[in-house]
Amino acid sequence: MQNTPNPDHERGTDVRDRRGGGTGVWFVGAGGSVATTAVVGALGVSHGLVPTTGLVTELPELAPDGLVGIADLFFGGHELGSGSMAKKAEALVSAGVLPAGVLGAVAADLATVDAEVRPGYVVGEEPVAVAVERLAGDITAFAHKHQLDRVVVVDVASTQPPVDDPDAVTAVDHALPVTAVYALAAFRAGAPYVSFTPSPCLRLPVVVDAAARSGLPYAGCDGKTGETLVKSALAPMFATRALALQSWTSVNLLGGGDGATLADPEAARSKTATKRSGLDAIVGHAVPGPMHIDQVEDLGEWKTAWDHVRFDGFLGARMTLQFTWQGCDSALAAPLVLDLVRLVSAAHAAGRSGPLPELAFFFKDPVGASEHRLAEQWHTLVAWRRELAA
Repeated sequence: MQNTPNPDHERGTDVRDRRGGGTGVWFVGAGGSVATTAVVGALGVSHGLVPTTGLVTELPELAPDGLVGIADLFFGGHELGSGSMAKKAEALVSAGVLPAGVLGAVAADLATVDAEVRPGYVVGEEPVAVAVERLAGDITAFAHKHQLDRVVVVDVASTQPPVDDPDAVTAVDHALPVTAVYALAAFRAGAPYVSFTPSPCLRLPVVVDAAARSGLPYAGCDGKTGETLVKSALAPMFATRALALQSWTSVNLLGGGDGATLADPEAARSKTATKRSGLDAIVGHAVPGPMHIDQVEDLGEWKTAWDHVRFDGFLGARMTLQFTWQGCDSALAAPLVLDLVRLVSAAHAAGRSGPLPELAFFFKDPVGASEHRLAEQWHTLVAWRRELAA
């Protein structure tokens, strides 16, 4: 639900309890770290408690005045866990992710958002068709309750294993990935869909066909937040300077729920595929080198990546580049989620449908796009936003 401000902590901002005309943000995985950080961050920005650091859509190149305002976002979602978003926020404060003062100031608003979270889908507990209708009904009821112009569904749930035979999956099959059930529900409810995880749903024919019938836009997949972001900026350097990239080794260490999920080799296979695809595309050939994703429970919400790059220069001179990336995954992802909601909402308002390749800037494995170089992706995004604004 929309952040309903307390005048005691507005701090001079024009944040009002608007009914109607806003955009809904419906999270798949509403009780997780990314969704909670995004909601607390949006409330903090709306109340003037925190700056807009990390929000790409606040940059002048993307004409923020023409996008739905952060204060005009209403939040809800589906969640399987029993814990509340408020409890997750307290844990994130303890982990050093969220500022305690901000959480205290927006606690009442966060409780209101918690009231908009509905039970998610569990494989086998109900037929897929029944689940799709139930989930879609939750989204539709949310939109009607708050008289919203539109709702954007964002998948920030746990990574799902890849689908080895996408053509064999049908809309009534229990083999349908969980995320695909949510995508079908979104399109059934008339809501655009964003896959922020590497889960395979937006490349399944059954989901693509449903999106085409609905005439809705969608974007994905796998948010580009850390090490791959660095790769997409650095790798073009080797190509444009005619340096021979011989190997690129990556070691990723992470804790929290994401680390636990990716400890499953099948789930990790989805992640490593998206992380590797961009590098090979940028340099024009497969780049050797192992890629590890390992759980280190002690890291909690934080992650560390160490990369060793081997390349040859003039006359075959052997050279190396090494870098270490350390960051908080949910704090990196949350502003991008809000950016994507604002941009996909604008695309929907402009009548766009199908995949949105212009949003490749935000993803490791962008649906509908083959460009992975960060600078080129940025230029494409700015041009597209300028076109929408016009």
